[in-house]
Amino acid sequence: MNIPTQTNDAELGISPDSDEGSSCLSRRNMILGGVAVVAAISLPKNSLASTPLSTTGQPSKNDDEKDDNMNSTTDLPETAHTFAPGNFTVVPARTFEDLRVGEIFRAPSRTLTDAHAAAFQAVSADNHPIHYDVEYARRHGHTAPVVHGLQVLAFTAPGATLFPQYIGDVFIAFTEASCKFLKEVHSGDTLYSALEIVALTPQGDSGQVTTRATVHNQRGELVLSGEHKYLLRRHA
Repeated sequence: MNIPTQTNDAELGISPDSDEGSSCLSRRNMILGGVAVVAAISLPKNSLASTPLSTTGQPSKNDDEKDDNMNSTTDLPETAHTFAPGNFTVVPARTFEDLRVGEIFRAPSRTLTDAHAAAFQAVSADNHPIHYDVEYARRHGHTAPVVHGLQVLAFTAPGATLFPQYIGDVFIAFTEASCKFLKEVHSGDTLYSALEIVALTPQGDSGQVTTRATVHNQRGELVLSGEHKYLLRRHA
């Protein structure tokens, strides 16, 4: 096929200064573009054989001549699709022997509100006005009602951290808790609690874990310091 690749306005009898010339010029360009497309479509199939294709980005194949990128879940063993609730864990399970002194388990921070204080008051039945009467608290030297001390201690509950998720399969009992209240806590304070393993004591087939419990406020002040002890089986 002979394809015109170049022409000029003189050959077509078009004056470049006329509107008619401009219109014809546009039509000419459209015609030439169409001819080029037709020519490309009309090329023999074997005319592309001399143009090597890049293998970059092409699917790789394994020794069995299977496309590695086309593997689907249907290729997986049937057992891979079986869900076992007993094996569903938040974190990998650990035993007493896996724990180390110095490990720290932190709880998400939380800002105390009046609603928290009211809820704890209802649960604990502690109705002393120091916890809910603003004027009473001020008359007795406090800037605001004081959050229940046991409520602050509750912020050190192991379940507030991931610790029980790790040792749930070998946990026997929460055996002891003690603490000192070092600073007042008021509604609006944000608390940051943590448990640090300070001792691991084997006891036959079980083991005692001792943790230091701490609670800080948003000003970096230590408001509570205490100790927890838990009894674990030494082996799952």
